[in-house]
Amino acid sequence: MNTHLLALQDFTRTQLQSFLDRAAVLKKETQDGLRHQQLAGRKICMLFEKPSTRTRVSFEAAMYEMGGQVIFMSAKESQLGRGEPLKDTARVLARYVDALVVRTFGQEVAEELAHFSAVPVINALTDLHHPCQILSDIMTVIEQKGDLSELKIVWIGDGNNMANSWVQAASVLGFSLTLACPTRYDPDPAILRAAQQRAEKPITLLRNPAEAIQNADVVNVDVWASMGQEDEAEKRLDVFQPYQLNQALLEHAAPDAVVLHCLPAHRDEEITEEVLEGSQCVAFDQAENKMHMHKAILEYLINGMV
Repeated sequence: MNTHLLALQDFTRTQLQSFLDRAAVLKKETQDGLRHQQLAGRKICMLFEKPSTRTRVSFEAAMYEMGGQVIFMSAKESQLGRGEPLKDTARVLARYVDALVVRTFGQEVAEELAHFSAVPVINALTDLHHPCQILSDIMTVIEQKGDLSELKIVWIGDGNNMANSWVQAASVLGFSLTLACPTRYDPDPAILRAAQQRAEKPITLLRNPAEAIQNADVVNVDVWASMGQEDEAEKRLDVFQPYQLNQALLEHAAPDAVVLHCLPAHRDEEITEEVLEGSQCVAFDQAENKMHMHKAILEYLINGMV
């Protein structure tokens, strides 16, 4: 059993499918009015060095809806921002709560906390990975389009933490993935190489977004400058302009293609207002599904079911 969720490559296809299947069941039960109590009496501590709207609220709502409780701490409220060794933080907090949900900069922070923690550590975003978000996105894709193995899924834009986790998801779950990224803005080369070696279906990196999106069933975009890259934002506007998802580019995709964006969106930068508000965009379904996926993740890891 995997104790922690740090990156998608650490799980088998069966395990990731378990998260997806369970999240779908929990969503249906919630819609039917069933009150979940699988985590009654349990507690999580959320350690967030980076700000968040959807990830924070969806994890908190998930825990509360499962009957549990939440302690939220920003960097300024915890010893993460004051120099206490991570191993000490992990070992102490593990005696208070049943899981740690961490949103930070370096992947090494999440990994060190996990190494010393006696309770599950869940990666709620690092600069290298965003595994919970991608599981929520894939849940949305399955709802909208069905069997992943039959789909052409495309990523357009920066090869950031989201792209890295999409690459790993493709290699584990066995679907094809095409990425279009500008030169020098590729996904992490080690992650891409390992995923391509493991993959059953092609994981392809291109430069031309129109070529990449051709006949796509799913088109995924994200902001061009992530948190911590604010000083690069102006330069990135020029580099990424050809990668904007506008109606002209979307017309190269399949007529019934769906558009994903994890939000927040910079309208008329990486995606136009027209596309974001159009009938093909399911960004707000994605946002809701974060809560249902987080329920499944918390339940499985805290109760030891994966």
